[in-house]
Amino acid sequence: MTDTSNTRPADRDAQAEGQSRLHRLMRYLPLIAPVLLWAVPCWVLLYAGQRWPLPVTLAGTALFVLGLIGMPLAMARGHGRRQQDGAAIVGDTLLGASWVLFTWSVLLGAVLRLALTVAGVGGSQDRARIVTWAVLGVSAALLAWGYAEARRVPRVRRLDVQLPRLGAGLDGLRVALITDTHYGPLDRARWSARVCETVNTLEADLVCHTGDIADGTAERRRAQAAPLATVRATRARVYVTGNHEYYSEAQGWVDLMDELGWEPLRNRHLLLERGGDTLVVAGVDDVTAESSGLAGHRAHLAGALDGADPDLPVLLLAHQPKFIDQAVAGGIDLQFSGHTHGGQIWPFHHLVRLDQPALAGLSHHGPRTRLYTSRGTGFWGPPFRVFAPSEITLLVLRSPRRPAST
Repeated sequence: MTDTSNTRPADRDAQAEGQSRLHRLMRYLPLIAPVLLWAVPCWVLLYAGQRWPLPVTLAGTALFVLGLIGMPLAMARGHGRRQQDGAAIVGDTLLGASWVLFTWSVLLGAVLRLALTVAGVGGSQDRARIVTWAVLGVSAALLAWGYAEARRVPRVRRLDVQLPRLGAGLDGLRVALITDTHYGPLDRARWSARVCETVNTLEADLVCHTGDIADGTAERRRAQAAPLATVRATRARVYVTGNHEYYSEAQGWVDLMDELGWEPLRNRHLLLERGGDTLVVAGVDDVTAESSGLAGHRAHLAGALDGADPDLPVLLLAHQPKFIDQAVAGGIDLQFSGHTHGGQIWPFHHLVRLDQPALAGLSHHGPRTRLYTSRGTGFWGPPFRVFAPSEITLLVLRSPRRPAST
């Protein structure tokens, strides 16, 4: 567990500077990234001393050029105004494949070439061809494994979380967390139903969904989201918006979740009582809500806690981990977030950490606030998860004053 309770102003300034650099980079990323993702592997695999027969070189180059042109075109048709699911699937798959190929062309290509040179294996052409086949083999294996990881029902991650202010009557409260289901171009209605079945086996008192339900409007993705109506909880099912809802008519998703029997916690709270003790369960809109232009949508912690007894422990749902600074200032006991996907495809997590204070798991912030960041239940865009497994989380809340028999 990471302790950031002694975070100094200099550290916060450094984090802000890192975020500023990331935002500047993001302006040029759509232009630079496709060229790098396809040009670097093309050079490493075809032109770095391999001296392939001319037909092989020409065919390979044509494939890379096709990827370089086809990926952004497919992404634009799939995620732009046209919203063509078939194009989105092609573009997303090419994006994931090119990222894996780029990563291992750079890392494995450099390391293996150096190792072969030091070991004196073959001539330069032999070493170059060994690198090519190794990179292609590793990339193919990781993509096959990553696809299976993305499409399977997530494993359940279980952990106890002690909250110093939690009353003994609430000790052992079972909270299930799903997030970032990202129902989208690939129809995952059956997967959705199996996820909900798994959640029901946990016999949770409270079930939470911390946003990014889907990519697309509620009308388009209704069939995939419909199984959420079958989720059972002894006390409540609660939901907050993620940033992707604000790309796809967020109010429609709020209305659909309400229709499916979930309580949208849009800057409000409910009280969960057991054994004479009470837990405040609050939620805020995503931090991007205000810029969406939707009337009344914004992340407003004061509104979420309005009327709540300040002496009661608070569980807060906020889609992005970066809301933790406000949670600490507001005296929140535990924040649930998603958004990061744990990086989804290694080593993308390094870029995620430039924008978010936590990647996955439980961390400690300020004098008493804990943050649990889920790696997400589904996947965004590329249908791959590499070294960043999805999860359904069961958190058992513990009181320091738990009954002796517990």
